[in-house]
Amino acid sequence: MLTVRAVRNSLTVVAGVVLLGATTIGVAEATPPGIPSAATAKSDLAALKVQADGSLTGYSRDKFPHWIDQGNNCNTREVVLKRDGTGVQVGANCYPTSGSWQSPYDDATWTSPSDVDIDHVVPLADAWRTGASSWTQAQRQAYANDLADPQLIAVTDNVNQAKGDKSPDQWKPPSTGYWCTYAKMWVAVKYKFKLTVNTAEKSALTDMLGRC
Repeated sequence: MLTVRAVRNSLTVVAGVVLLGATTIGVAEATPPGIPSAATAKSDLAALKVQADGSLTGYSRDKFPHWIDQGNNCNTREVVLKRDGTGVQVGANCYPTSGSWQSPYDDATWTSPSDVDIDHVVPLADAWRTGASSWTQAQRQAYANDLADPQLIAVTDNVNQAKGDKSPDQWKPPSTGYWCTYAKMWVAVKYKFKLTVNTAEKSALTDMLGRC
């Protein structure tokens, strides 16, 4: 049986497609900065320290302050919504008043920002388990609002919620065609921030990079 949310999602996608067809405006797939080549990602993955994940003891999302002010009345979420969308117009408070977003995780298109989450590619809880527990609050804030690396991406909200804090051995984007890119982003973030990977995670990433 279809859930109310599933029906709403389907209708929104269809409406978005019809609208875009009528206006002949293409939809850009979200593309965060700093995505490495497959060769670089494979090299960086090989360099990551492999060890069992640590404990979540002491973890709280509040220890990764977000979304912070980025200037021009915009916070981090709003900056990513504008970056990853097509035809995005914003009001004086920087909140989108129009635009569309294609979620590469599931190939769905949305025209309401309320249907879009900003995903931390390497989730905050995963970062905590793999090294961030020893960081300062300022370092964790910088991580949670990182606009320079492939760490933040606009995606369908309930797909992001299904992901939760799972690593690639436990969750992968529904769109298999995006697995290569997702793995490259994940490895880039772990390498940049010197986070560890566990054995199952590294195996899953190796397989996903094999699709590149």
